[in-house]
Amino acid sequence: MSISQAPPLQAPDRAAELAAIKAGAAAGPDERATERQHAKGKLTARERIGLLLDEGSFHEIEALRRHRATGFGLETKKPYTDGVVTGWGTVDGRTVFVFAHDFRIFGGALGEAHAEKIHKVMDLALAAGAPLVSLNDGAGARIQEGVSALAGYGGIFQRNTRASGVIPQISVMLGPCAGGAAYSPALTDFVFMVRDTSQMFITGPDVVRAVTGEEITHNGLGGADVHAAVSGVAAFAYEDEPTCLEDVRHLLSLLPANNRETPPREDTGDPAGRRTDALSAIVPANPQQAYDIRKVIEEVVDDGEYFEIQPAWATNVVCALARMDGHVTGFVANQPASLAGVLDIHASEKAARHVQFCDAFNIPLVTLVDVPGFLPGVDQEHGGIIRHGAKLLYAYCNATVPRISLVLRKAYGGAYIVMDSRSIGADLALAWPTNEIAVMGAEGAANVIFRREIAAAADPDAMRAQKIKEYTTELMHPYYAAERGLVDDVIDPGETRTVLTGALAMLRPKYADLPSRKHGNPPV
Repeated sequence: MSISQAPPLQAPDRAAELAAIKAGAAAGPDERATERQHAKGKLTARERIGLLLDEGSFHEIEALRRHRATGFGLETKKPYTDGVVTGWGTVDGRTVFVFAHDFRIFGGALGEAHAEKIHKVMDLALAAGAPLVSLNDGAGARIQEGVSALAGYGGIFQRNTRASGVIPQISVMLGPCAGGAAYSPALTDFVFMVRDTSQMFITGPDVVRAVTGEEITHNGLGGADVHAAVSGVAAFAYEDEPTCLEDVRHLLSLLPANNRETPPREDTGDPAGRRTDALSAIVPANPQQAYDIRKVIEEVVDDGEYFEIQPAWATNVVCALARMDGHVTGFVANQPASLAGVLDIHASEKAARHVQFCDAFNIPLVTLVDVPGFLPGVDQEHGGIIRHGAKLLYAYCNATVPRISLVLRKAYGGAYIVMDSRSIGADLALAWPTNEIAVMGAEGAANVIFRREIAAAADPDAMRAQKIKEYTTELMHPYYAAERGLVDDVIDPGETRTVLTGALAMLRPKYADLPSRKHGNPPV
């Protein structure tokens, strides 16, 4: 009997054939490739997906996709998946889309088919209104496919931008990602990195050496700690992949599926009316004395638990997500323990991005104010502190979610206005009785206003002290702003949580529209 006359395979045989093909695709190229991945301290793409998603929830798409490129030996190497695993599953029962580079295949490099798989899962995430998580471990564009690979990146960037503010996008860096592979994460909401194994840079150490003569390692150029503490590109840095992916799951639990929903509420059991008398001991009455604002956040939020964003970068401002009476709330707070809590270029950018994110995803904002002003200096001025500080101002003015500001101690000058003052649209402006809201500190103000009297006095020091006291009595007492309607209430620190949770509950139905426009033109 000839081959053409052979009976066709029956359904059970076809099913067995399909199962074998899928098993081979899931296994990857060979065991040695997996061993090499593990030897670097890295998991495989499917192992990572298994840690990210609820057990047994992953639905893969295009597992049998293969590239169609020729030349440079590609026609003889056509592995299934083409180096990226795509699909969806659940995290705590809620749908999440994911794609994961498989470094064992072409080093995770992006080719035409590889890119089209990512395009499809991104389109599905946007259509379904569900978060997208990318597990990045790729060597950039597949050089053998030339411009087709570059066009693939363009499609990813466009989709990142269209999804921005519509669905949460999280990038997890789990290997070296250079060139175009670094730009997509930069367009997403959060970047997670793992120390020693993940790097991000536009041009690697070899190119840097050739062009500038500088010698630097991969980690020194674009490692996790560099991007978490120096560049601000990464929001989080971890010691290992399991810990990193566990925190990705935790972050997802605090976020809505899309911009049409609110984050899921969780009954924490922490009474909304719990007193916070410890705050009086945490925050010194002396405005010159430092303290850790994170302890204030711990005392106020449910069970003292909060998730800090970019904790190692621009440490003079703290940005966090936490629950108040079970509802997710965004916090922006000056940090007196770092640079006295002043606003500078990096702090302004960090806070502005957090405000924009919270506003995009219906997360109300609480701003804790203890700010002596903007950081003075030639470097700050020449670096564009005016432009960068305006980013935070723009973000607050543009935000339509419920906004509550609370002045704990000092709030001076333009920094007071920028930190969500009543004048730029805060729904409620509150203050403790220790607040000092003024153009500047009493000593500086007295030196400016009364400089002639002080200079002409027989005892300049005594006259200066007298004028400082006079200015403080007239303009810096804690009820001056309240008397003029710029503060809605001066509250007992022990009632802070009670007042905040009650105000947030009142504001929860808030609806506000922005003027009709294509988009604003924020400072960049």
